Amino acid sequence: MSNKIKFAVIGQGHIGKRHAEMIRRNPHCELVAVCDVQDKSVLGLNDLKEPFYQDYLVMLKQHPEIDVVNICTPNGLHAQQAIDCLSHQKHVVVEKPLALTTQDAEKIIYTALKYHKQVFCVMQNRYSPPSQWLKEIVDKKIIGDIYIVQLNCYWNRDERYYTGKNWKGTQELDGGTLFTQFSHWIDLLYWIFGDITNIKGTFADFNHHSLTEFEDSGLVQFEFVNQGIGCINYSTAVWDKNLESSITVIGSKGSVKVGGQYMDKVEYCHIKDYTMPELPPTNPANDYGAYKGSANNHHYVIENVVETLKGKHTATTNALEGLKVVNIIERIYASRPKHLLKKNGVAVGMNNE
Repeated sequence: MSNKIKFAVIGQGHIGKRHAEMIRRNPHCELVAVCDVQDKSVLGLNDLKEPFYQDYLVMLKQHPEIDVVNICTPNGLHAQQAIDCLSHQKHVVVEKPLALTTQDAEKIIYTALKYHKQVFCVMQNRYSPPSQWLKEIVDKKIIGDIYIVQLNCYWNRDERYYTGKNWKGTQELDGGTLFTQFSHWIDLLYWIFGDITNIKGTFADFNHHSLTEFEDSGLVQFEFVNQGIGCINYSTAVWDKNLESSITVIGSKGSVKVGGQYMDKVEYCHIKDYTMPELPPTNPANDYGAYKGSANNHHYVIENVVETLKGKHTATTNALEGLKVVNIIERIYASRPKHLLKKNGVAVGMNNE
């Protein structure tokens, strides 16, 4: 593929606009068209230079030259839209999560194999220097055998976030706190330490009972298939602003903690016969006005798509890894009672695998 790779973007919310801009800035890319069900005037796109569509199937029909479609729509729409684009002989870049069920993720992979197309999953936190450093010291056993891993994700998502939204907070299109807010961190957990089993969870809805159809907090314990035990402690019930996203690792040769609001700095490193290297700075968090999210690394995602399609690299997060993250979250939620107690109620579930 010697010419520019031609992209289209479905969804023009905050993330969709970010994808479109990263494509425009890449000299090896051309943004052919964008799509959203809302009118472009509502989206603030009156000065848009590229063709705008409100039906992605019409867009695909009108632009057979498209090579890659970036899917940046509500979570519950990812699977069908990815399958449709793959069936039209397009590669796809799917924002997290790949799907809301393992079964739907499997259908995406089946369709990609059928049409010999690539599926790229957006897990951009893998590009953060602290994340890459942590993976290195675990893979090379610099920290030794893994004993304990603790993942803490404490964020604020209140009525400012949910009011006026037509999909966030719904079971059908959002899927749950782990899918929308914290799937990046579940991905890092899987990427660095591997799969989990023997899952036991406690879930609560402290102050979102009028805002969402699912929990706002959870404590999850598990064992790693490879070695060690771990836990995930998460909440979107933190008052006013995000508190932290951190991961603490206890190994046979030392201990480390990567912390900050967005797991963007090494807060503690004490490892036998090891000197902590100086890491490159982490990119700032995505800014959504009153809210901030994980690291702004989407330009790396687009670069990886280009390099992979030109045969110079492999996908940073492939479809099977995207499926695995969905599967882990699905298994965590399988330990959640069907009817979560509301109004400060706590529900306990277990999923012994």
